[in-house]
Amino acid sequence: MATLGAPEPQEAPVTPSGAWKPKSSLRGAATAVLAAWDAEEDKPDLPGAVEALRAALCQAGTPHKVRDPSTASRPREGTKCAAVLTLLRRPEGATVAHVMEATGWAQHTVRGFLAGLKKKGRPVEVLERVRQVGPGAQGAKGSYSVYRIAAGEQG
Repeated sequence: MATLGAPEPQEAPVTPSGAWKPKSSLRGAATAVLAAWDAEEDKPDLPGAVEALRAALCQAGTPHKVRDPSTASRPREGTKCAAVLTLLRRPEGATVAHVMEATGWAQHTVRGFLAGLKKKGRPVEVLERVRQVGPGAQGAKGSYSVYRIAAGEQG
């Protein structure tokens, strides 16, 4: 009997011989246990469904490789993040315009990325600030800064 809002229990997968066939996913194994439990008769499929659920739980609980927190994480190869870090590691550094051209990002996105690096503990140093002064001693368009990842943070 299904309650309001609860999904109807799915049929447990069976082979042509009528035996229960385990599903590989955790959700499928749990659904099979529920279907076997809801069976009206003496529940012959329940022990097999429970074993499949245990196997799926053990498989889902396998530990992942634990990363050493003292080492810096590296971005995946070929990502925009990796491209920006490559630009910033160059001895001559990179400007916001260089990063915008390489990634297709907007100026505010590049500045946010640089702020995120600083927040993560990867200091970005300013190699040079080029200020082009316009009339009235105000900064003009064309002023820029050259950024680089600090010398000790090449990893």
